[in-house]
Amino acid sequence: MTAVAEVAGREEGRRGLAVVNPLAKFTGPLPAMIALVFVRDLTSPLVFLVLASLVLLLGTRFTRRVVGILIGVIPAATVVVAVGFALWVDPERVEGTSEVLRVGDWALTEGALAIGLATGLRLAAIMTLAFIGGLTTEGSDLVRALVQQLRVPYRIGYAALAAIRFVPRFGHELAVIRQAHRIRGARGGVLSAPARWAGYVVPLLAGAIRHAERVALAMDARAFGAHPDRTERHRVPWRRRDTVFVALCWAVSAAVFVVVRPF
Repeated sequence: MTAVAEVAGREEGRRGLAVVNPLAKFTGPLPAMIALVFVRDLTSPLVFLVLASLVLLLGTRFTRRVVGILIGVIPAATVVVAVGFALWVDPERVEGTSEVLRVGDWALTEGALAIGLATGLRLAAIMTLAFIGGLTTEGSDLVRALVQQLRVPYRIGYAALAAIRFVPRFGHELAVIRQAHRIRGARGGVLSAPARWAGYVVPLLAGAIRHAERVALAMDARAFGAHPDRTERHRVPWRRRDTVFVALCWAVSAAVFVVVRPF
């Protein structure tokens, strides 16, 4: 099987943003994310929030996770940050604006609400732009792209990937330990919870040591680190569509800032 046929086989069934190079999905929104840190208006972060949400809805699979993030997590985070910053704004900065709420000597003004809302929208827009790459990229593909395109040493990339994969492994082993405790008659209750969690520590630690030994033996068997580079079974190439995606993201970001003029 040639490299082209292998890449085509891996991309079969993928669509939208899933077929874009991971580095392109992070490089495209990056200038807008950096610029949004320095804006203070309401319009520009709101525009980027809407655009990023549309990109996610059109470029990813319509799953509960995506819908929950776009409809639940991001609006809730925006409201919490907006209210929090509105309460913490220095009253001298918003002096002269009309009052919305007064409790004793403390007053909530329109200026404080505007500052809080602007901050919440900025963070929401940056978070949604980051989700373009985060929700549509597999960790293994990102590591391969870093190694193949940015020439990150594979010793660092694949070692980090092996460490990241410990997390779901721990989750699986914790589920197995819980099931074993239930089979052996472990009872629930508020007071027994700390004892149960203390009982999980030793089996989890033993499982982590065993898994680390197996991973180390597998890496040694494959001569990991013996040579300056390695051949790749799965290629993550940079194609023309990746360049078009990055250029389009940068062009749209520049157009938004030119039209809105937040600076």
